[in-house]
Amino acid sequence: MLYEDLKEFEFLLPEERIARYPAINRDESRLMILDASTGKIWNEPSFKNLVSYLKEGDVLIANHTKVSKRRVYLKTLERIHEAIFLEEKELLWRCKIRNSRKLKVGEKLSDEKTRTVSFTVEKKEGEFVFLKPEHSLQEKDFQQIGEIPIPPYLKRDADSKDEIRYQTLFAKTPGSVAAPTAGLHFSEIIFETLKEKKIQLCTLELKVGYGTFQPLTEENFQNQKLHREEFFLEESSAEILNLAKKEGRRIFSIGTTTLRALESAYDRTTDSFRSGRGATELFIQPEDRLKSCEGLITNFHLPGSSLLLLVSAFAGKELILNAYQKAIREEFRFYSYGDAMLILGKRST
Repeated sequence: MLYEDLKEFEFLLPEERIARYPAINRDESRLMILDASTGKIWNEPSFKNLVSYLKEGDVLIANHTKVSKRRVYLKTLERIHEAIFLEEKELLWRCKIRNSRKLKVGEKLSDEKTRTVSFTVEKKEGEFVFLKPEHSLQEKDFQQIGEIPIPPYLKRDADSKDEIRYQTLFAKTPGSVAAPTAGLHFSEIIFETLKEKKIQLCTLELKVGYGTFQPLTEENFQNQKLHREEFFLEESSAEILNLAKKEGRRIFSIGTTTLRALESAYDRTTDSFRSGRGATELFIQPEDRLKSCEGLITNFHLPGSSLLLLVSAFAGKELILNAYQKAIREEFRFYSYGDAMLILGKRST
């Protein structure tokens, strides 16, 4: 696929279709079903109905990453800057800072919320600013000085409800700056129903970076790479997945972040998953053939985004674009707090 072809994945999304807030209950979003084998598309009124498409022996795998309070407002003598703290290396934090061109190397900043943590601008590289805190920052520090970094397209400030609803019930390991949003629909009721039907649930960890919100560039297509994200597949989860593969049982990925990690951990020569830590820059495109799983649970994504290309690889470009037009006509809710989609792959029925 070429960069010029990206325009085929653009579509006009009315502003009112963007979900600014979550559904009242996690499992009450609507659900659209796509069957890649038949090309059929239909709707379910509630995400709870997902379980009716699953059967005994199926395996679901989710991303158990937790969103950290990495949006921090930093104060200089003249202004306040909004910063997203991405990752730390050798006591330097790589940050995405709004209006960073106004910051100078050597300049001092402090957190606007508590005024207790100071930073120095050590260097600037492209769109990123590297800050050195006066002491090593821990997760507990971000709990004090930061806010949940809800997506920019919500066009609002985070509130106390986001601290609960922008986390999945799987959330365990902090470090992400965005939620694996397909997992937001899962409730305790659904967990119980899965257990009753003897459907296995396992997890992996992929730290979701800010790159998930970045638009695709020509460089992505030239290098055939996306932003880098670290992941960890536990040995116990790999064993569950490998046994399912061996026995011909279906694997369903809960979300695109999970799928990106699965495809990266999957060895096509042995038809098995490798446990352990890794990093992925995988850029999944419509012509790719995915082998790690048979089904995908996902949300409705931005026009022309890497995530839209990924789901097109799973279901086919034409089916996905038809589904999105149907979703717009039938007033589905889009993006992180929006409705859900279940894609049954060609080998899943």
